[in-house]
Amino acid sequence: MSASSGVAAPAPRREVLRHVLSHLIVPFFLATGMALAYLGAFHQPEPKTVRLDVVGSGPQVAVLAQTIQNKLGDRAVVHTVPTVGAARSALEHREIAGAYVPDVLSPSLMLAGAASDTTAVTVERMLAPVALAEGLPLRVDDVAPAGPTDPTGQGIFFYLVALSVGSYSAAIAIGAAGGRLPMRIRALLAVGAAAVISVLCTVIAGPLYGALTGHAAAIGLLAWIYASAVVLIGVGLHTFLGRWTTATLVALFVMLNFTSSGGIFAPALQPGFFASLHAFWIGSGLVEAGRTLEYFPALGIGHDVTILLLWLAAGLAVVALAAAAERRRSPVAAAPTTAASPRHAAPTPAETDAHREAEVEEEAEAVPVG
Repeated sequence: MSASSGVAAPAPRREVLRHVLSHLIVPFFLATGMALAYLGAFHQPEPKTVRLDVVGSGPQVAVLAQTIQNKLGDRAVVHTVPTVGAARSALEHREIAGAYVPDVLSPSLMLAGAASDTTAVTVERMLAPVALAEGLPLRVDDVAPAGPTDPTGQGIFFYLVALSVGSYSAAIAIGAAGGRLPMRIRALLAVGAAAVISVLCTVIAGPLYGALTGHAAAIGLLAWIYASAVVLIGVGLHTFLGRWTTATLVALFVMLNFTSSGGIFAPALQPGFFASLHAFWIGSGLVEAGRTLEYFPALGIGHDVTILLLWLAAGLAVVALAAAAERRRSPVAAAPTTAASPRHAAPTPAETDAHREAEVEEEAEAVPVG
């Protein structure tokens, strides 16, 4: 008996090892993808065609503007505006990143810190040498500062992170554990889970921590649209991708989403790929809409809401496609198997539930925290 057991042992061990190695593909992908995305988007912010104004009129101001342009090269686009009021209005409408106001005694730099803290710091570094070259200190005037409980203006980004992790985790749970439910029930669960996640995150970000300094209810409604889109896309994709859903959702809603949202660096400071994604990726819609509602209420959010609604429509479309695919598969699954041997008999409900529970646990272990 011992001899036979010694011969049979290596085979299952090899199978287990092969099974483990196949599951390591997802962590390897996540490590590689996160490194490429985060380091590619954030490790070397470099301004490109940042819009700057020089306030004043006359030949001296024109020469100063041209001198600044020559020094900064393609990192900036420098224009002149006649008055401080015009520069202030441009900053409040997020048309420019900064405005230099020359003065023989106290030159100043006008910024809008709430639009992007990192952009404001970058602009200050770009224009401070202009005043220092004349031996004068530079006074900074933040015409649109972030709130006292959100001094960097990045609270909306961390709110996005919490929503995203909760949403795609919910998608994996519903897709894996609810596979025996009709797709319409899974879709309703997705929308309901998105509502709960949105409420929880909004209460924590708003009343509890003050990261949302105003319009928390409106931002929470937008967050529900955002979370619903993410969960619906995940639930629908699970029908086609199975355990590869985790890697796909992380790629869509972490690797590409956080890096292109504009929450840390504005598009003008990022490589072209991530800057271009900012124009239509789902995270940018929520971040820019929330930032506008909080700090630039005079501006509209129509473009940003359109982005969110288009992604929600994509989620509904993916769910509809998944439902159609499952309907096509169901006759095959229900085909009679009277001639099948007991070894190939259909699994019992208990066996199916146990398999799905194991699938949920395996996918949950692979879910990163963002």
